[in-house]
Amino acid sequence: MNFMKRLWKHRALAVMALPGFLILFFFDYVAMGGLILAFKNFDYRLGIWNSPWNGLDNFKFLIASKSVFFTITRNTLIYYAIFTVLGMLLEVSLAIAMDQLVFKRIGKVMQSIFVVPAFISFTAVQFIVYAFLSPDKGMINNLFGLSTRWYLEAEYWPMILTIVKMWSSTGYGAVLFLSVLAGIDPGLYESAQIDGAGKWQQIWHITLPFLKPMVTVMLLLSVGGILHSDTGLFYQVTRNSGPLYDTTQVLDSYILNSVFHNSNFGFTAAASFFQSVFGAALILIANMIVRKINPENALF
Repeated sequence: MNFMKRLWKHRALAVMALPGFLILFFFDYVAMGGLILAFKNFDYRLGIWNSPWNGLDNFKFLIASKSVFFTITRNTLIYYAIFTVLGMLLEVSLAIAMDQLVFKRIGKVMQSIFVVPAFISFTAVQFIVYAFLSPDKGMINNLFGLSTRWYLEAEYWPMILTIVKMWSSTGYGAVLFLSVLAGIDPGLYESAQIDGAGKWQQIWHITLPFLKPMVTVMLLLSVGGILHSDTGLFYQVTRNSGPLYDTTQVLDSYILNSVFHNSNFGFTAAASFFQSVFGAALILIANMIVRKINPENALF
């Protein structure tokens, strides 16, 4: 009854939160019922609930092709490491650089410009990338007099995808760190200047320690998605080119290809289930380690 009284008292806030709650409920909780597909031999005629159980056969099928499974898992982990480490360094560096600008109005304009790429769909980004890498009229080939067929050469794509990812996400991440820097007491910098500390010493002893909790939280949250990749980046930007699979195929794009070319939804459900369980386990382990080293920075 107390809950209902509080709910009625704050009914305006409850109505505002209702759309978000419904989206979360239907897309994140109701959809979890489909996880049983991972343990079934799905038959369209019988439906999800009446399809026969097949135990762990779908998981066995996932790892049956050891070379393919090894390749996509390797690619997923390598890209996660590159994107996380390089992205965090660039985001923190860019945030500090904008925070140190003397002309704050210019900084605000730059924030708006840097955030824009995060809102551009990879469906559109693929055309931008293609304009640069098109074998016939691409800007790169024309500018440097090359004849490289970029969409057939797998060795170039780790660098290309890294550049595209950093362009897309660095600005938005830097703005998140700027919100932390905005909360630092200016008096700390003034005291440091009085004590003779230069800009680099101020950044090292004041700015970075304040950013440490935010960096820790961001890393902990990203660990859960270690086996998840941006499908738009790996599927659309590469135009799903088969010759590039050796360096561009990750678990998410592999699952998407399986959905389009294979009606075995039990297999795709098993792959997604594997990703989620592995990610959840890593979050718990990483949080446990952080809690032992520095409890204040742990998520829970």
